[in-house]
Amino acid sequence: MLLRKEPEVPVHHDSDILNAAARLAGEDLCSIGDLSSAEVRAILKLGHEVKRNPREYRRALDAKQMVLMFEKASLRTRLSFETGINTMGGNAIFVDCTNSPLGERESIADVARNVERWVDVIVLRTYAHDTITEMAANSRVPVINALSDFEHPCQALADFMTLEEHFGSVTGLNFTYVGDGNNVCHSLMLTGAQLGANVTIATPRGYSPDIEIVTKARDIAAENGCEVRLLQDPHAAVEGADAVYTDVCVSMGFEHESTKRAPIFRPFQVNETLMAKANGNAVFMHCLPARRNAEVTDAVLDGPQSIVFDQAENRMHAQKALLLLLLGGLANVDAFNG
Repeated sequence: MLLRKEPEVPVHHDSDILNAAARLAGEDLCSIGDLSSAEVRAILKLGHEVKRNPREYRRALDAKQMVLMFEKASLRTRLSFETGINTMGGNAIFVDCTNSPLGERESIADVARNVERWVDVIVLRTYAHDTITEMAANSRVPVINALSDFEHPCQALADFMTLEEHFGSVTGLNFTYVGDGNNVCHSLMLTGAQLGANVTIATPRGYSPDIEIVTKARDIAAENGCEVRLLQDPHAAVEGADAVYTDVCVSMGFEHESTKRAPIFRPFQVNETLMAKANGNAVFMHCLPARRNAEVTDAVLDGPQSIVFDQAENRMHAQKALLLLLLGGLANVDAFNG
């Protein structure tokens, strides 16, 4: 008896994706600001395509080697990158730098000049953003920022991919971030502005996002017909929001400020009362891990409006799209499906 083989539908990439592939091949991703609006849209479009048709990309990165060099602990970032490249035919090598930070044993430039001889892409999760930019400046292979103290671009790409799944388009969407003006906040501001979303940031006094990022996000927003607002009242910020996002108020590396920050951020907790001020179909978002009943209550995190685990899943799909574009993988997809 013959087994029935599931038919394969060839993938046809549109001009937006192909143009982005041509521009991004071999490039770094240190910041969302490195990307144009068209490139952000193309990454997300390809992410949706990869998610719908994963089998079409299973040989796209055959024999490509990716090294993950992490100074910080990780669950979602490490596993989503590893599974992403593994399911496209590549290989992931993990280097634990938690006990030996990059630049300590030998210079970052020397690390880059060694590693580029063996791998096709370098993925860094670090404290200092300068570690990312210095590695990129000295490496001939693409460098991806998988988190620094200044930005978290891969998280933001996955988050807005998730919003597109729920709302269709994020153009004109009212996106509100409540909490610390940290690395995640920075990347979300830039990505929202690139995609035409109205971004509102509510932080306590003294914890606003970096002014350089705010200025850049507002410039991008002006080009895309949207706005970026900074407030200090979480209730006013959430009024009419389509998406409400929060993060821990104590990021990795700032644990010594926990006692000081707790009372300052208590009024910014996302709870049922705060969510009630958002639109009726609003979603709740968090990059995880969450400090339950600190920045968000269990009722919201586990409630029907929460899409936090959709965000976590889409880390893999958005990053697969990013790897395909930086490593020229679409040519292999076309050849394999030809």
